[in-house]
Amino acid sequence: MLEAGWTGTSTVPSRSLYPHQWSWDSAFIAIGLRHVSPLRAQTELETLLAAQWADGRIPHIVFNPSVPLDAYFPSPDFWRSSTAGSTAGAPRTVQTSGIVQPPVHALAAWLVHLADPGLSRARGFLTRAYPRLAAWHGYLLHRRDLGGGGLVSVVHPWEQGMDNSPCWDRPLSRVTPAPARSYRRADLDHGAPEDRPTDLDYGRYVRLAADYRDRGYADGPDGASGGFAVEDPAFNALLVASEYALARIAHELGAAGSARRVRAERLTAALVERLWEPAAGMFLCRDVRAGELIPERGVSGLIPLLLPALPRDLAATLVRTMCGPHFGLGGTTRLVPSYDLLGEAFDPHRYWRGPAWFNTNWLLERGLRLHGERGRADALRKGMLHTAGASGFAEYVDPYTAQACGVTGFGWTAALTLDLLHDRPARGRNGLTAIKGGDRG
Repeated sequence: MLEAGWTGTSTVPSRSLYPHQWSWDSAFIAIGLRHVSPLRAQTELETLLAAQWADGRIPHIVFNPSVPLDAYFPSPDFWRSSTAGSTAGAPRTVQTSGIVQPPVHALAAWLVHLADPGLSRARGFLTRAYPRLAAWHGYLLHRRDLGGGGLVSVVHPWEQGMDNSPCWDRPLSRVTPAPARSYRRADLDHGAPEDRPTDLDYGRYVRLAADYRDRGYADGPDGASGGFAVEDPAFNALLVASEYALARIAHELGAAGSARRVRAERLTAALVERLWEPAAGMFLCRDVRAGELIPERGVSGLIPLLLPALPRDLAATLVRTMCGPHFGLGGTTRLVPSYDLLGEAFDPHRYWRGPAWFNTNWLLERGLRLHGERGRADALRKGMLHTAGASGFAEYVDPYTAQACGVTGFGWTAALTLDLLHDRPARGRNGLTAIKGGDRG
C-alpha cells in the first residue's frame, strides 16, 4: 500500500481522496517506513521540511503539481501560498496550504534516525533537519500563543487534524459559512456523505481558511484567528513529545538539550494548568476567544498520556477514563473512539465524531506502555493489528463493529501497522522512554 502511494519523494495518504503530501500523515508514514527503508523514511520528512515557510511554519499540505486542480479541494489556487503567503515567507518553488498540522515531526525524525543511525549520520539527516524543526517549534511557541498562557492555539480545525470533532462545534458556531456556490467538495467524489463532514461544517472551514489567506496568513492580534482559536491538548502534547525528541537530536549533534527538556516540562505544566478538567477525568480544549473550556470529551484529551512528566495521578485518571463508559476501551470497544460514546453528537461513522482512528490509538498505546499499563497496551496493540487487516487498512472504523469507514488502503494505517509489527513491545519501542532520561545515550 505504501509502495502504491510513493511518488518518488513522498507518500500520498490515498491516491483517490488525498493525492498530495500531508504534514502529520508523512510523519506517521515515516515512522512505519523506517523499518523497511530508512532512506525512504528520511526522504519523506526531508521533502516535507523543504516546503517550510520562512517564518518557520510547516504547511499541512504540499501540493503535487502533476495532480489536476479539481482532484482535491481546497487546491493550490485556493491557498495562493506564493502570493498570499509572501509576507510570511511561503516558498516560491512549491505550492502549499497556509495552515499547519500537529507537530509530531521531531519525534518522527528521532525515531527514523534510530532505525539506522549510520545511514542517518552519513547523510547528515539530523544535521539538516534540526534547524528546520527548531524553527518550526519556534513559530508555534512564539506566534501561536494566542491565549497568553504558554500553550499553542490552532486557528482552524484542519490544523488540529481531527477536522470535524464535536469539540469544535461551539467555536465554529461563530463562523459564517462560505456560500455553497463558492466551492466544490471533491471529497464527496470518493467518500460516502454520511462518513464526511456536513456541508454546514465544510462551509465554515472554507470561510476560516479564506479569511486567513486574505489576511496574508498573519498570526496574532492582527491575524486571522478571529472567531476560532483553540488550545488543544493533543496538539500541545505532541509539541511536548517533539521537544523531548529535539533534546535528544541536539545531544546527538553535540549540543546541549537541557533547555528543550525544561521547555517540555514547562509546557506540560501549562497543559495541566489550563486544560485539565478533574470533573471530566481528562483534558479538554479551551476556546481562547470565549475564555472557557469546551465541555466535550474527544480523544484529543487522552493524548497527553504520552507525556513522561505527566503527574502520576493524572495518568491514572486518564487510563480510567479511557477504559470507562465514555470511551469503552477493553469493554465495549476494541479501539479508542474519537469522541465520547455517551456524547449527544456521537456518530460511529462520521469522520472524527466517533469512529476510531489508527494514529490516535498508536499514540495511546505508547502512552499506556510509558505509564506502566503493559497489559492494556498489549491488548490495544493486538486490537489495532487485527482491525487494520480485517478492515482493509481503513482510514477509520466504527468503534463498535470495526466496519471500515472512509477510504481503505490508507497511508498511516498501513505505516503504523508496519511499526507495530516490527517494533516489539519488549524493546521499549515508543522512543519516549529514552527521551525522558535526559542526554544519556
